[in-house]
Amino acid sequence: MRRLVLLAPAVVLLAGCGPTIVTGTATTSPPSASTGTAAGAELPPDPQPGATKDCPYLDSEFVADSNGQHVSKVRVSADQPLPSCFFYRPDGKIQLTVRVYVGDAKTATALVNKAAPVDTSNPASDPTGWKGGYQSADDGAVYAVSKGASAVIATTNQKQSVKARTVVKKAIAALKL
Repeated sequence: MRRLVLLAPAVVLLAGCGPTIVTGTATTSPPSASTGTAAGAELPPDPQPGATKDCPYLDSEFVADSNGQHVSKVRVSADQPLPSCFFYRPDGKIQLTVRVYVGDAKTATALVNKAAPVDTSNPASDPTGWKGGYQSADDGAVYAVSKGASAVIATTNQKQSVKARTVVKKAIAALKL
């Protein structure tokens, strides 16, 4: 706060300066390696669990079979038209989350790169035509792919990324993306 007070007079002083003309060629900032977004671009906020109800594009029984854990509850985010789905295990902890984004291609790619960074994840190309990445961590795995203006990202508490991939493929097929 103290720095802000000291900088305030300088900001006021500079605000009265006239425009400066700069000649040369403008260049764009390179994409960020961690998110794949250009400097200053903002991604939609991470979805949050909301209402307790069925996932509109994935059946709980399919998720239980695919992830290897009983599904005790499903909650969906308020995102529209395609909410994110949060599948819970019997102890009340989230076992699997599926996020679907449909909007613009740059944001779709950036969301995938945020979930499975290009620098640290393995390349993913399943289903055909979709591109992204997958990786395992101590707390589970992620499989994230995009195609055009769509992205589908699954995170699981299981370390095998094949479980998340199976769910992503089913979501893409169900939504006809």
